[in-house]
Amino acid sequence: MRREQSAKKLALAAAVAACSLNAHAGATVSFGEDKSISVGFGLRFSGSKVEDAAPNGKNYSSDFNLDSARIFLGGSLNKYISGFLNTEKTGDKISILDAVVKFTISPELNVWAGRVLSPSDRANMAGAYYSLGGGYWQLVASRYGANGGIIAGRDDGVVVWGQVADGKLGYSIGAFEGHTLGLTGGLSTSAAAALPTPVTAKDSLMYAGRLQYDFWDAEPGYYGTGNYLGSKDILAIAIAGRYQKNGVLTALGKGDYSSYNLDFLFEKKIKGSGAVSFEAAFYDYDTDGVLKGEAGEAYSAAAGYIFEQQVGWGRFQPFVRFQQFNADNNVDTKQYDAGLLYVIDGYNAQLSATFRKTKNNVGFNQDAFIGAMQIQF
Repeated sequence: MRREQSAKKLALAAAVAACSLNAHAGATVSFGEDKSISVGFGLRFSGSKVEDAAPNGKNYSSDFNLDSARIFLGGSLNKYISGFLNTEKTGDKISILDAVVKFTISPELNVWAGRVLSPSDRANMAGAYYSLGGGYWQLVASRYGANGGIIAGRDDGVVVWGQVADGKLGYSIGAFEGHTLGLTGGLSTSAAAALPTPVTAKDSLMYAGRLQYDFWDAEPGYYGTGNYLGSKDILAIAIAGRYQKNGVLTALGKGDYSSYNLDFLFEKKIKGSGAVSFEAAFYDYDTDGVLKGEAGEAYSAAAGYIFEQQVGWGRFQPFVRFQQFNADNNVDTKQYDAGLLYVIDGYNAQLSATFRKTKNNVGFNQDAFIGAMQIQF
């Protein structure tokens, strides 16, 4: 019995190690027992036509854009110590996205230290590469990736995470440098104090956590996936939150930052047909009355259906999504997406076409057409 339980734990540990990063193609070189180095890269490229975005302010813009370019590097010293380093394009430069040392004690207990995505909602944990429809859609309701953090929601800190109850209950909790909202442009509190015109406050850490339960198939790993493309039956609900004292700094005042969200994912395979999915989330952001444009309540919901039948190289997945952010400054923003995804090789090769409408209650109303390509090697 003990031997069987040990075998199960080893199998689960291997699954956790394999899924700690979202799976992408790449090359791995082994040079000893549990010693290896891996390398890969990914990119997202898009073309768009956006209403009233031409230089004259009246016509549709016509643009191509390299949205993202990443290099994935990983290494394993032994079965307990490993790490990864990922880069991202910022402007015309390459910046450090993730840089993490991982201590894998057991499936129930992992400790990561370095630059990492702090615990938050499913949309942010899945990111631009692993969401339904793909791309940087999350910035209306899910604001974690846009506000705070060094780059794309990443921050320097330590996170403890794991899966218990046969992998069905996932937890993560961490402490991070914290990057403030306001006029400091996402600097840490200590960096804000060093500005030519200092904005000072107590140098407090940001604390973040997430708790998730999977009623059907378990979801191993720290980074999440927004949609399983018909490969799993998922019924999951989660709560996440974060807090930083003096996490909001402006020239007019300072305040504490806190937020929490609930998110839900349902995905069910239909034999011989495909898989249907539905996701929803609720958010509450509090800036202590200082930066009202980033405080308020937000909502998002999406649905998709991936066909089992292959057409040519891949399968089609139509999807729709709605987001709304009701800010405390009385600006209410809504965004609607309707699109079609062509899935060639999971998240390693996809094409997408999306119609997007974004509007608010103070006169902004804009349509956009976006075609995108995602490749990971």
